[in-house]
Amino acid sequence: MRHLTSVPYLCIERRISCGKGVYILHGKLVMIMEKKSRSRTIVVDGDACPVKKEIAEVGRAFGVPVLMVSSYDHALKAEEGVTVVQVDRGDQSADLYIANHISAGDVVLTGDYGLAALALGKRCSVLSFRGQEYVDSKMDFMLEGRHARAVERRRGHYSKGPKPITAEEKMYFQHKMTKLLILLQENVEQ
Repeated sequence: MRHLTSVPYLCIERRISCGKGVYILHGKLVMIMEKKSRSRTIVVDGDACPVKKEIAEVGRAFGVPVLMVSSYDHALKAEEGVTVVQVDRGDQSADLYIANHISAGDVVLTGDYGLAALALGKRCSVLSFRGQEYVDSKMDFMLEGRHARAVERRRGHYSKGPKPITAEEKMYFQHKMTKLLILLQENVEQ
């Protein structure tokens, strides 16, 4: 997205020397078109996130802001580099908020396949809380599995759910998130 501003002609001399923008003479005013870049954000589906501390640490280490979104049922506290947004208790409220507020280049952390698919569609990088990277080529298979499990639940067959996350899995997640941010940082610098 480009941002257009007008400045008096005399001020432009200094701006030319620093090489910013494209300059178009228009009478006595010069139009400066500067590229306004939006910084990358780590967006977290905070309702069922078992690695909040690890996310905050990695975000601070890279200087990337963290946005944790959860319902009012979960008491999250903002800290340095971490912003907390609380949404209604309704089913999928946090996921809808995230889907409406992410943009290309963001890093989305979630355990929800539907939200992961939406984020991939918006050209975001997506990781699970266990460090699994979601990719377009596997999303159809994952969504079909989710649908099959939902059908089984409607029939009365319930699974035990995921095992609690271990300290080793938390370290693996932190490693994968660090690796992803390094890769994204290198791609931007090139």
